[in-house]
Amino acid sequence: MLLAPATSLPYPSERMLLATLGVATAPQAINVDVDLTFVVQLVLFVGLTLILKPVLFDPMLKLFEEREKRIDGAKVQARRIDEKSATALAKYEGEMAKARAAAAAEREKIRGEALRREQEILAGVRATAGKVLDDGKRAAQAEAQRARAALKADATAIAREVASRVLGREVQP
Repeated sequence: MLLAPATSLPYPSERMLLATLGVATAPQAINVDVDLTFVVQLVLFVGLTLILKPVLFDPMLKLFEEREKRIDGAKVQARRIDEKSATALAKYEGEMAKARAAAAAEREKIRGEALRREQEILAGVRATAGKVLDDGKRAAQAEAQRARAALKADATAIAREVASRVLGREVQP
């Protein structure tokens, strides 16, 4: 089967078929027919563009723009809130440090007063205990003196009685 030269092929589909089969065809100039369908399509494209721009594209662009503004605004607001919270946290920690320092100073003050009061009480108890001990020693010494005096007075009589018992007879003074 013999094929006709590429220039005589009337339909583009035949050219494509030949190109897929590997048969080379000579390049040809593009032939564009401008007819009424092209004008109708162009008018429809321009008309739809003019109608859809204010109806669809502009509101959509405004929506995207508003969305971007809100996102940026939310980011700025989040940064401000973060800065406020960091400032508040630093202030809180500073106040807590002051309160802890004041509490520690008050605790030391109370502890010092308690130690001073304890020393006063212990000194009072020691003084009282010393006085009681001194009174007890004086009372014991006085009792010992009375007992010695009583023993001295009765010493000769007791000695005679002990000697009488040991000797088994009466002892004369």
